[in-house]
Amino acid sequence: MSKPYHLKIWILAPLLWLGGFISYSQSTDLLRVETTHVPENDNGIETTRYRLLINVPIKLNQDKYLVTGAEYNRFDFENSIPFPFETNELNRLYVIDLNLGYITKWNDDWRLITLVTPRLASNFTGKILAEDMRLNLTATFLKDVKDVEKPFRLALGLAYNSNAGLPFPLPLVSYYKRFHPKWSYTLGIPRMNFKHHISKKHTLQTALLLDGYYINIQNDIVLPDGELGSNISLSALVGAFGYQYNITKYISLYGLFGYTLTQNGVLRDDRRNEVFLLNDEGNMYFRAGFKIGIF
Repeated sequence: MSKPYHLKIWILAPLLWLGGFISYSQSTDLLRVETTHVPENDNGIETTRYRLLINVPIKLNQDKYLVTGAEYNRFDFENSIPFPFETNELNRLYVIDLNLGYITKWNDDWRLITLVTPRLASNFTGKILAEDMRLNLTATFLKDVKDVEKPFRLALGLAYNSNAGLPFPLPLVSYYKRFHPKWSYTLGIPRMNFKHHISKKHTLQTALLLDGYYINIQNDIVLPDGELGSNISLSALVGAFGYQYNITKYISLYGLFGYTLTQNGVLRDDRRNEVFLLNDEGNMYFRAGFKIGIF
């Protein structure tokens, strides 16, 4: 791996891991069923992810809500080109989140959203270990202005992800604006997009999004140089085109077709150091699903 490329990944990785966390655990969806497929590339690696998310809001009073939920992700990993070690430990990986959130009205313009997300991330070849457990935290101020000619939504907050390897929270910023009846955009992390609302039923978009994971390997992989692979991580920046069919205002089917512009799949030791590069080649990227949202 060249030094400039390595430096670029080192700078992007915490944001990519954080982006993956935000896109999952801070989802505004009530229900999402989704599959993502990354076909085999020149390194002989193919990955498929299955995702199920459910959030249930419970109204406490007029301005306060408790949100409980869970999310299940399964990653199926295949390689047609042999690695210099056994890959059985990597064939199937899991990320399971439990979400507990609280929403309250801060003032007439802003709402405060706090979220605690205990996470299990492991290949689960045996019983649950301490290394499988993570804790993710977010606190976000949300301003949602709907009844105007050009509606917009602004989220400002902090997110702490134990996978990012940083001992402090990172900023969270997202800005959405419907600047024309048929056009809108979103700027921020983990996703930016530009949408053309053809009609109430049909929407086209271009998107730039972050994806990734950080997962414990319960039985360390012994590498040829004697190093131990204790975790597997993926950091990816994806450019994509998408289509969404809106069954109702809040229920939709969607699909994305894209390419991983930046990708770094590696084995890491128990100190988060890279010990083996699995994949840094670009891949085609396909995602499709069904969702019930609140926006």
